[in-house]
Amino acid sequence: MPGTSHLAGRTLEVASTTDIILRPGEVILTFDDGPRPGKTPKILDALDQFGVKGTFLMLGSAAKSNPALAQEVARRGHSVGSHTFDHSNLADLSRQAALAEIARGEAAVAEALGGAGRLAPFFRFPYLAQTGFLRTSLLHGDMVVLDVDIDSKDYYKQSAQTVANRTLDRLEARGSGIILFHDIHQRTVDLLPGFLAELEARGYSVVRLAPKAEGVFGRSLITADTSSL
Repeated sequence: MPGTSHLAGRTLEVASTTDIILRPGEVILTFDDGPRPGKTPKILDALDQFGVKGTFLMLGSAAKSNPALAQEVARRGHSVGSHTFDHSNLADLSRQAALAEIARGEAAVAEALGGAGRLAPFFRFPYLAQTGFLRTSLLHGDMVVLDVDIDSKDYYKQSAQTVANRTLDRLEARGSGIILFHDIHQRTVDLLPGFLAELEARGYSVVRLAPKAEGVFGRSLITADTSSL
């Protein structure tokens, strides 16, 4: 059951990347690279404890391997987007190969979700590596590209407290923003409850990011058709 936290903020429904405008003191929590057994469930429990929702940018390969876990994320009310199929650096691929990797990832996550929820048109570039062509192609395809304002760098082999302190310091300096975590690391599992408690103590609110009800869910998945290139 959700806790009695006052951390939960408003729901921000977006149809494009430019719709993501946060007020001072607002954060969006995002989790890349999952779902991961043993890690993602504990991330979900921590979010439930504080009554807040995150956005999970799943790898198609991970969702395909763990469909029940992908479905659990959706059932608990979180937004689920995609993050390619196998975390390729798209900037190193040909245009056709990059679009194919994005399309394969979207399709795999959508299939894994089954009837538990619908894939949100949210996407993040692996390694934040993008090209102008790819970004423009996705935006024209009604994708919402999620950038990063505050990178927790939870993939560094540092203590959970070090990662939490760094993330809080960067948030304090900026005042608001989209925070990047990964639901595949034990240190992220370990830091999240304390991090959320500290957000609440400092007066922040967690914004739930969601697609606009009309139009977005009805979009076609990105395809790798590059015949017009």
